[in-house]
Amino acid sequence: MAICEQGKALTATKLSDGFLVRVANPEDLPDILAIFNQSIGGKQATAHLALVDVAERQAWFDEHLQNPKRPIVVVTQTSSAQIIAWGSFSDLYARPAYHISSEISIYLHQDYQNQGLGRKLLAWMIDTAPSLGINNVIALIFGHNAPSLALFNKFGFSQWGYLPKVCDMDGFLADVVILGLTLDINDEQ
Repeated sequence: MAICEQGKALTATKLSDGFLVRVANPEDLPDILAIFNQSIGGKQATAHLALVDVAERQAWFDEHLQNPKRPIVVVTQTSSAQIIAWGSFSDLYARPAYHISSEISIYLHQDYQNQGLGRKLLAWMIDTAPSLGINNVIALIFGHNAPSLALFNKFGFSQWGYLPKVCDMDGFLADVVILGLTLDINDEQ
């Protein structure tokens, strides 16, 4: 289901009936942050404890825009251009030898959670990863985030690490579970 050959840009594609996935463009950052900010109060999906704004996240966003191997993708309804979910591939570690491994992140607008959209986006991103030269997909998930842990486990991710009480979530200490998935890809890089 990968929608691009290695080295070529990703193009917009149908995620499923009613949904389209495409690479983020410069105008998308405010909508991406609106979804991200929804997740902060629940203390399940991010270690940010306060809302973030465009100025704070612009450098992060620009870095993704400039690196076609580490895109941010957005999901819209086919009937609307409104962004309802987004995902990203990020460098696992800023050293050249780690280029075959990437951290994955997925965020859904609160009105679209628990409807199968996260599953569809995760499947699309896993299928797309080899075309980006990604052999290993890594997810860092809070130990108390049972829905995300279950979702990633359904896709064959296994526990590659466990970091006990590494995040001070302003009221409790959170564990981080490191999940990984090695993809079957060609050695063409």
